[in-house]
Amino acid sequence: MIIRSAQPSDQDSCIALLARLGEPEISAHPDADSIFQLLLTEERGQILVAIDNGSVVGMAASSFNLAMRCGAEYCQLEELIVDPSARGKNIGGLLVEHTIATARDRGCTEVGLYLVNHTSHNQPFYEKYGFQLVGSEMRQAL
Repeated sequence: MIIRSAQPSDQDSCIALLARLGEPEISAHPDADSIFQLLLTEERGQILVAIDNGSVVGMAASSFNLAMRCGAEYCQLEELIVDPSARGKNIGGLLVEHTIATARDRGCTEVGLYLVNHTSHNQPFYEKYGFQLVGSEMRQAL
């Protein structure tokens, strides 16, 4: 298993992973290709991929944001996806660990993520990696 930063050649595989989720609110957006390209620069975020036998079997996409409360950047884990055929191999855990390490190396003061109704069952998984439940999320569609 190899965990590395995404490369341009990984784009189709990463977009396909997003599409496999089957959840309309988190599936690949029509602009996902251009966002993928922006994240490759690692200026405002990153995409890590898990490679097994030469294929992308998982990905973690993060954004780097500024907040005065942090006094620096913080990292937001936006998407964590493992192909169903590759589950049970700790790929998600490896991607989370690498995301945290990259954020720490970048100087981020914290890493956050959102649990929504259809992902709330993942709370114990994230708690294993040191995440704690803090408040609730509110959104407004624009």
